[in-house]
Amino acid sequence: MTKQLLVGKVAVGGGAPVTIQSMCNTCTADVEATVAQIHRLEEAGCEIIRVAVPDEESARAVEKIKERISIPLVADIHFNHRLALLCAERGIDAIRINPGNIGGEERVRAVADACRARRIPIRIGVNGGSLERELRAKYGGVTAEALVESAMGHVHLLNRFDFDDICISVKCSDVPLTMAAYRLLSERTDYPLHLGVTEAGTPSMGMVKSAMGIGGLLCLGIGDTIRVSLTADPVEEVYAARKILRAAGLRRQGANLIACPTCARTRIDLIPIAEEVERRLRDYPKDLTVAVMGCAVNGPGEAAAADIGIAGGDGEGLIFRKGEVLYKVPQERLVDALMEEIQRL
Repeated sequence: MTKQLLVGKVAVGGGAPVTIQSMCNTCTADVEATVAQIHRLEEAGCEIIRVAVPDEESARAVEKIKERISIPLVADIHFNHRLALLCAERGIDAIRINPGNIGGEERVRAVADACRARRIPIRIGVNGGSLERELRAKYGGVTAEALVESAMGHVHLLNRFDFDDICISVKCSDVPLTMAAYRLLSERTDYPLHLGVTEAGTPSMGMVKSAMGIGGLLCLGIGDTIRVSLTADPVEEVYAARKILRAAGLRRQGANLIACPTCARTRIDLIPIAEEVERRLRDYPKDLTVAVMGCAVNGPGEAAAADIGIAGGDGEGLIFRKGEVLYKVPQERLVDALMEEIQRL
């Protein structure tokens, strides 16, 4: 089991539930836009939010943003250690740095001292794209061993400055490499791990990469907090993270939709029906399994474990609960009738 740290009031590691993170794509200095996006992310299920802090104006906005949100706020810092110090002074809940790119050891010490005094955890964020040149040369490129050596070198540096409130990430856009790095890292340390596949891409491919990389590691018992990186509205990252956690058996909140892939037996226009059901269930809060099946073969019997479901017929469908047929419904009323039954559960 990993160590536990607190990001604001949210526990990470040490057996705490795996938390969902995302990152704002607003200008952090624009407090109104950033707060509005954070509220949308929180409504979608985000539990820890990160903002980029590229300049002093953004750092000074931290305090105003914190006043208007309820989830922990993390500052993403590169190159300028003074921005980390400003954020620490203004009540940031955690700081993400790569100690290798914020200057010499004295600057790292200054950040460690400021964070220790305020009990602010630090995430060491190592990325394949910014791996130190000497490690690339040593290992012949970006490898799992190089990523882990980089991360542990930064850990040891912070430890020298009497700082131990640490979380680690070793992200790449290559899924097998990312998984190998995290597996190796989990063998060498008990610090909590922040999982992600960086630069995963648009939702169509990014979801696949993230489900494989993040989900695969979670199924191995590795990972304490996750961020799905998508070239999309950050809210989509949160929905994707929820699905990954559900598929990995780590979350039970929300609807679990099961649906058949359709075939020549299907006598109902099932694909748009399944898509509409999924859309309506996106924010459903309870633990519920809903089946959308295309015919009698893949109907109430095949989906008997579902709490509620539909099975298609010739222009109509059956509503069933735990495998027992309740009644028939015309196709145009099928989704509405299903949602009505769900509300009664």
